[in-house]
Amino acid sequence: MSGNTPTLKLELEKIDNVQVLIDEDLSKFSTLKLRATGDLILVRSFEALKAVISLFKELKKNYNILGFGANQMLLERSQNPYIKLQFSLDSNPLNIVRDEYCLPASIHLSKLTSHASKHGLKGWEVFTGIPATLGGAIFMNAGTGLGEIGSLVKEVKIISKGGELRTISPGTEDFSYRKNNFTKEGDIIYEATLVHKGIDSSVPSLIKEYLKKRNESQPLWASTCGCIFKNAERPVSSKKLATCRAGEFIDIMGLKGFQMDQVRVSPLHANFMENRGGADHSSMVKAITFVKEELKLQFGVDFETEVKF
Repeated sequence: MSGNTPTLKLELEKIDNVQVLIDEDLSKFSTLKLRATGDLILVRSFEALKAVISLFKELKKNYNILGFGANQMLLERSQNPYIKLQFSLDSNPLNIVRDEYCLPASIHLSKLTSHASKHGLKGWEVFTGIPATLGGAIFMNAGTGLGEIGSLVKEVKIISKGGELRTISPGTEDFSYRKNNFTKEGDIIYEATLVHKGIDSSVPSLIKEYLKKRNESQPLWASTCGCIFKNAERPVSSKKLATCRAGEFIDIMGLKGFQMDQVRVSPLHANFMENRGGADHSSMVKAITFVKEELKLQFGVDFETEVKF
């Protein structure tokens, strides 16, 4: 394996429900579709995940975690392999309405949105249209203008890079804007329990309208990673903070449609950047850095990136 001992590859291939792909084209595993190559470990069961993490610990090797690939900028060439969960739904928890749902972290939010729309699960509309797995959404406390997923999370199960298993019952203090406050470096969320806030007949139409709004206001057809920058706050008085929306500020600077190499600021939504074909990690960093520095220069606001480098 690239940057790894042959022992790691040989031992990984002995584990049931594990598939190892060497020098894989990783652009297809990312919504941004950056040029990227690396080794990919597909893990299809919890027992396999435990064995994989145990092996990495034994051989003192590092790994990266790859979810849906919607909020990550993959390196053009990663020295560490990526672990991607592909757990199946052994007994389908989405076959009926439940008070709570125990789900694999690898399930896509689109499946949960469909279930919510079909049955009117109140609260689940908050992750409408977010291209993410459940684990990735919890990791970054994904949300929309309707709310954040953190308010629906009853329990999170984690395996650390040391192989320790932890179960978290998060409270409001365990989530903040676009992040969680309980995972550590190398932690993998492998399962979570979600609740809802009852049944509401208006949920299906709410989801439909929000999807329509997203399609009209965001370049969902383009190769992007969602919003580049988090919104920021700055004081306007000793007691009041004003929300600074990155997209609005970029638009004010006249940078909609601005292109650097193969990266373009979306003409539709200025907080999105599009890979116009052939962009890689370095070209994205170059474009993001330029816009970030211009925001700081023009408005004095240091916007934090939402996408993970």
